[in-house]
Amino acid sequence: MSSEKFIKSNTALVTLIAACAVVLISLGVRQTFGLFFMDFKDDLGISLTQSGLAIGLQMLMWGLSGPIFGVIADKYGGHKAIFLAFIFYIAGIYFLYSGPNTGIFFQIDLGILVGIGLGGTAISIPMSIVGKHFPLSNRTIAMSIVTAVGSFGYFISPLYTSYSLANNGWINTLFIFFIVLVIGLIISFFVRSPSLAQSIQKVNDQSTLSALSEAFKSKSYVLLTAGFFVCGFHITLVGTHVPTYVIDRGLEGWTAATILSLIGLFNIFGSLLSGYLSTKMSKKIILSGIYLLRGVSICFFIFLPPSNISAFIFGASFGFLWLSTVPATIGIVAHIFGTKHLGLLYGIVFLSHQIGSFFGSYLGGLFHDLYGSYDYAWYLAIALSIFAGIIHLPIKEVPALRLKTV
Repeated sequence: MSSEKFIKSNTALVTLIAACAVVLISLGVRQTFGLFFMDFKDDLGISLTQSGLAIGLQMLMWGLSGPIFGVIADKYGGHKAIFLAFIFYIAGIYFLYSGPNTGIFFQIDLGILVGIGLGGTAISIPMSIVGKHFPLSNRTIAMSIVTAVGSFGYFISPLYTSYSLANNGWINTLFIFFIVLVIGLIISFFVRSPSLAQSIQKVNDQSTLSALSEAFKSKSYVLLTAGFFVCGFHITLVGTHVPTYVIDRGLEGWTAATILSLIGLFNIFGSLLSGYLSTKMSKKIILSGIYLLRGVSICFFIFLPPSNISAFIFGASFGFLWLSTVPATIGIVAHIFGTKHLGLLYGIVFLSHQIGSFFGSYLGGLFHDLYGSYDYAWYLAIALSIFAGIIHLPIKEVPALRLKTV
């Protein structure tokens, strides 16, 4: 029955394809912002500290707006939530290249508006809508496909952006992003939540407040939320500060762009493998392994002598582990609590991720300014890998009692 559902639901297939396109566009644009920092500094007088603050603010707004868009998606439909989020995203990019775009306006454009836009267009909302269309047997595979396609955006965007900045300038590059985001706005119309007749889950009349109460009383949900903080810390520390780190170690600027592209390329394979394994074995074991392996990857990167080879190996290995946490994490939430409030409940887990992202961005820059290197930031990242690897083990992957008695 579950495989039949997977094949016969035209709405599910259209939603899956549209969600893949939305995430590819949203994450693809997002992955490039660090490459603009020097242009912002030269043409707008924006310091690296100000740019770092804007990215940190962006991460927080992304996380804070996620649960809000989750409620909108759960109650009114995924396409409405994503469409509204794209309006914010488009506005942020438009004002960033057309002005006013300095001082507080820079923080509003790149930090607040783009951050809110990401809250409804990036991973959490499209994936939660896809998750509602598929049964447990196929859910993590479907969601891993969304993550993998988004990773392809990670792969191609830094390469294109590096080329476009050199040949077209940053204003024209952002204008092209504006056009691409408008296309995403149109595509969002097709990311439809399943109707009651299409729903693969039993009728669930649980209220929003009841869902929140149930989730926060669950030790497993709290542990999962705490673990996703570490994921955010890792990703933003690497994505934001690796370009400066490799230059500090005597490598070329193109090495940084290559690392980011390798992360996107290898995350395609990591996400698909994570989604597949999540249907075959314990999701918490997968998550624990991913976090511990991240620590190993970082250790080799920072302790080996600097070279392009070691940098590229890091990009490939860390990329393999980059967003592979997402299918298993959202899969656990859906398995324990069902899919009716999946947008909200995963949105809260993702808020923890974005708080971790803020600290990864901010502390990386702070430690560099205080001590002249990123060493302490990397040491903290390794310690957090061990922490996350341990705290996932007590999670119980069993449905809530309410679902057993429906």
